[in-house]
Amino acid sequence: MYAFTSRIRFSETDAFGRLTPEKLIDYFQDCSTFQSEDYEIGVRHLYSRGLAWIIVYWRVEISRMPSLGEEVRIGTIPYKLKGGVGLRNFLMETKDGERLAAANSVWTLVDTRAMHPVRIPEDIIEKYPVGQRLDMEYDSRKIRIPDLPGKSLEPLTVQEYHLDTNRHMNNGQYVRIAAGLLPAEKMPDVLRIEYRKQAVLGDRIIPVLYEDNSSEAYVSLNAEDGKPYAIMEMHFSQSC
Repeated sequence: MYAFTSRIRFSETDAFGRLTPEKLIDYFQDCSTFQSEDYEIGVRHLYSRGLAWIIVYWRVEISRMPSLGEEVRIGTIPYKLKGGVGLRNFLMETKDGERLAAANSVWTLVDTRAMHPVRIPEDIIEKYPVGQRLDMEYDSRKIRIPDLPGKSLEPLTVQEYHLDTNRHMNNGQYVRIAAGLLPAEKMPDVLRIEYRKQAVLGDRIIPVLYEDNSSEAYVSLNAEDGKPYAIMEMHFSQSC
């Protein structure tokens, strides 16, 4: 497992002093980026070849969110690279080995000029040490919203600060927007996020919230034509 250590910063916490869901996603994304950079197949290398990794699905299981000042270890394991798809696990744990969160993720390698998937080149596959996947639940990457009435909320426009180096809205920003629609004291045990298309600078996003009980909620972040950029499913049993 590739890993790095860190400490939870004040800027990464919510009103209750816990790491926020979007910052957890940021830690995981940073871990895979550090690994790729250290193996010399990172962002700049891919850019020079007209390639980029695009996330299409997350499943994140949260046992406990770390608090301000806690020391944490963040790790990642690529466990399958085939065709144009990469499958990765992520793990966040305390310095004593307590599992805080684990994730499964699905990535696609794309040609940035044509914006379509391509096969992973052999020289990139050879760089990544493939390991055993983590003990967690594995499910379909398709999220189906139950037959519930949706509540359309205040639209927002994609700004420069939402973007990553691919000039698309960073995947953690979708989580920040969706999680921010729920009461601050609610912390999900499970997040599932399906990304369907990339939002770019100037796009208008209309969040639609679906919930009928206290144990689950869905958010669809829609384009103006009603088609989703991303759908997020959240399950709850934790509170502040």
